[in-house]
Amino acid sequence: MISAAEALARLQEGNRRFVADIRSNKTAPTQSRRSELVAGQAPFAVIFSCSDSRVPAEIVFDQGLGDLFVIRVAGNVVAPSLVGSVEFAAAHFATPLVVVMGHTQCGAILATVEELEQPAEQRSPNLRSIVDRVRPSVETLLATELRHDRAALIRESVRANVRASAAHLRHGSEVLDGLIETRGLRVVGAEYSLETGEVDFFDGLPLR
Repeated sequence: MISAAEALARLQEGNRRFVADIRSNKTAPTQSRRSELVAGQAPFAVIFSCSDSRVPAEIVFDQGLGDLFVIRVAGNVVAPSLVGSVEFAAAHFATPLVVVMGHTQCGAILATVEELEQPAEQRSPNLRSIVDRVRPSVETLLATELRHDRAALIRESVRANVRASAAHLRHGSEVLDGLIETRGLRVVGAEYSLETGEVDFFDGLPLR
């Protein structure tokens, strides 16, 4: 298995192809590749990202079948079952890199800001569970001058939420903490730009 640094470089190169509107012929799905994967998988990275339809990880990073273990949930919020999914991939497939990826103009972030500014009388308890997990990242920023600049508040909240989720994975799981110490697993945070297609890796670097 490749190292975390090599996995990151592979993702960055794939994203550069995506931004340039170039697709590698090595990542195209083929019958032979499907057949190879019947016996098992060895994804080189776990992508923990938002469910937004505009942010499909395999396309954003120009990767093919079997390359990425993708976990998606609105707002890329961390819950026990999702942590378990990351643990499964990292432990069973020796995947060296976990990427928590948010994105610009995230609806879950916007919903949380709106909830904090003007609480809704009625909201689905399931939707509220997402808002409640994003809330700590936004509340801190609402106490600053960012509360006067909605665009900047959303932008910084997206990144704060990514940092919080990445920190939770690093320190809130005995399994992942052990893999970080013994296998060199690394958890990094990133933001995908809907406007440019670029992924900015901004948390948990540099990788050694």
